[in-house]
Amino acid sequence: MPDGRRSGWTDAYSVAGGRDPWPIVGIISIATFMEVLDVSIVNVALNHIAGSLSASYEQATWVLTSYLVSNAVIIPMSGWLSETIGRKRYYMLSVALFTLASLACGMSTSLPMLIAARVAQGIGGGGLAPVEQSMLADTFPPEKRGGAFAAYGVVVIVGPILGPTLGGWITEHLSWHWVFLINAPVGLVSLVLVWMFVDESKAVRRRRRERLSRGLRIDFIGFALIALFLGCLEVTLDQGELKNWFESPMITGFAVISGIAFLALIPWELVHQHPVVNLKLYANRNFAISSLLMLVTGAVVFGSTQFIPQLLQNVMGYTAELAGMALTMGGLVAFVVMPLAGILTNRFDARYLVGAGLLIQAFALWHMTTLNAQISFWDAAWVRLYQAVGLPLLFIPITNSAYVGLRPEDSDQASGLLNVARNLGGTIGISTVQTMLARSEQFHLDRLVEYLNPLDSNYRIMLDRLTQELASRGMSQVEAGRTAVAMLYQQTQTQAQMLSFLDIFNVFTILVLLAFPLVFLMRKPQGGAPAAA
Repeated sequence: MPDGRRSGWTDAYSVAGGRDPWPIVGIISIATFMEVLDVSIVNVALNHIAGSLSASYEQATWVLTSYLVSNAVIIPMSGWLSETIGRKRYYMLSVALFTLASLACGMSTSLPMLIAARVAQGIGGGGLAPVEQSMLADTFPPEKRGGAFAAYGVVVIVGPILGPTLGGWITEHLSWHWVFLINAPVGLVSLVLVWMFVDESKAVRRRRRERLSRGLRIDFIGFALIALFLGCLEVTLDQGELKNWFESPMITGFAVISGIAFLALIPWELVHQHPVVNLKLYANRNFAISSLLMLVTGAVVFGSTQFIPQLLQNVMGYTAELAGMALTMGGLVAFVVMPLAGILTNRFDARYLVGAGLLIQAFALWHMTTLNAQISFWDAAWVRLYQAVGLPLLFIPITNSAYVGLRPEDSDQASGLLNVARNLGGTIGISTVQTMLARSEQFHLDRLVEYLNPLDSNYRIMLDRLTQELASRGMSQVEAGRTAVAMLYQQTQTQAQMLSFLDIFNVFTILVLLAFPLVFLMRKPQGGAPAAA
């Protein structure tokens, strides 16, 4: 592997154990597919969960928030935990915990029981993706990482796309309990395959022994600051709109605690001899820019995955299952484009690919601003297809570029921080969507109802025509008049909702275009293999 050697890479940290490394990609992808699919499925089943457990929708949202909080807290710590416990051992513990917690979720008989199980599930799920990515970075030389991350990236992109469809089918034909119970056999298969085929290299074991021989130094303050910063931030973003943001003392308190913890975390971790999170990695320009681009990508991908089904259900009246099916075409396209993106990442300057991916996203989001309340099922499916084409050109090159210039021993920490950026971006995107939908819809409704004025000649003409049409169907004149007024107001509400969705498309388009110049700040690859720079 000459290019890999030239870039400083060796197979000393590989998890393949001298075997063909490509099956490893599939083996370690099983657990992540289970985890990302679970997150998107639960979103669809939330109403069913609330009704079954005699809880309000607002109370049921803690099923999502509890998972996000524990997941966000553990992800940045996963690098330290894998180095201390052992990478393979920590990974298997994470899979086992996620699987057992999923069983507990499926057998929950009360909301507090379900929330407690979701906390444990989030702790287990948070350790999966960071460890898997560090395994891939250590197992494949730079000139082959593009293909490896492409194969792995399928689960990250396709899981959330297929989730609403599967979740809608399960909740409508089985019960919400099976949303969690289906994880049990998948988790068991993952554990067996990892135990049999994933190796803990001698270099990793030696590094762990050397680390422990100096005494186990635990950065308790760093742990606490990370937990407060990310945990409180997740609660603020996830519950903010439901609690009317800073008009709620609870949200204000969580936001203040998160901000103080963040300001204290940076100097503490930078000067600590054994930090739980290595913030000095951000001194690497490629890693810092890649993290920022991953933040934007997470916001756009998870935000759009959240609000497109809402658009189809709230405006078009689709069922959850049918709305999920409209996203499925995007998942199929990702299957096709992902391998191509991996090949291109190995052969071309990653900056060009990221730039192309951002421009495709901007075009797809701009195209969504041309939609209206009369779109068909296939119109919705096609706009998602346009967006899906560009996603592999973002996830794979950005992930690949993040490891440029980093030492092999930094892979665990880098993977954790990169996943923090992706997940945090997703939370920000979803929170922004929910806030904008509520505020923008009210704004447009206030403007549109001004036209529902009996003194307005156009309104009187529409009302008279609709009244006469209803009367011709057998209604009395009085009943037809009242029904016509109600129908016009309902149409006005629908248009206000549609306009609020278009506002979100515009904001996301601008966000992607603002991120585009960051591509030019990334370091230019050197040598024959772009990914090996």
